[in-house]
Amino acid sequence: MLKKLLLACLVAPVLIANAVAETFVFTAIPDEDESRLQERFGKVAEYLSHELGVDVKYIPVKSYPAAITAFRNNQVQLAWFGGLSGVQARKLVPDSEAIAQGYEDQLFKSYLIANTSAGLDASDNLQEALRGKSLTFGAKGSTSGRLMPEFYLREFFKDAPEKVFSRVGFSDDHSRTIAEVQSGAYQVGAVNYTVWDSEVAAGKIDTSKVKVIWTSPTYPDYQWSIRGDVDARFGAGFKEKVRQALLNMKDKELLATFPRESFVPASNADYAPIEETAKAINLLD
Repeated sequence: MLKKLLLACLVAPVLIANAVAETFVFTAIPDEDESRLQERFGKVAEYLSHELGVDVKYIPVKSYPAAITAFRNNQVQLAWFGGLSGVQARKLVPDSEAIAQGYEDQLFKSYLIANTSAGLDASDNLQEALRGKSLTFGAKGSTSGRLMPEFYLREFFKDAPEKVFSRVGFSDDHSRTIAEVQSGAYQVGAVNYTVWDSEVAAGKIDTSKVKVIWTSPTYPDYQWSIRGDVDARFGAGFKEKVRQALLNMKDKELLATFPRESFVPASNADYAPIEETAKAINLLD
């Protein structure tokens, strides 16, 4: 009887700890086809769960604003944001931080692509021949699919896109932008260069119908952002454990799903140029 009582005393705290253990939840901006995102981030959840020693769950969202809202409301504690969406989210959550970015995200870029029927040639510079064409951006909150391309277009034409192009649309994600320009629904589109390059490599793009006509200057973009209260919720040092788990992600197959060569340290200060640009074109207060 005494042995059973001692055993019960030892097991009870473990059972209680397991009962109250919380799930660490993350999401990502829906910048590509949803099935691809589920595949990518399901693997990331498994990796993080192993590295952090807690249950980790990925939840999909339907829009960029939904990702930001989930982060603000503590429905997720970690998010894979674009440059602009990360700035917007961190402004809403005290002490939240950008903790890691892809190696490529230090010097990210956008492409302008065009349907070949538009008669636009590839150029190192933006061109007057774009005027009067139809244009689709990606999501309204996309850094690579809207913010930076719009900034450079405004700088070149000295006017808002609506005054330059015959029609301006928002496709909501980069894959859809490519499809809409390839089909001729829009003559020109702004896209994330990694999505374009990976879809070309996978044979998903008919380059006889759509091509890159301009490459933007580089800027900082995607990053992992984490809420400032995770240590209080998951234990002292948890934020640093998450950072190290991301930086230590070495599996080539896992990294290729982003696609990124590796993850490197990031900080909020890295995204000051994005915040300044967003304010300059009235996308951020």
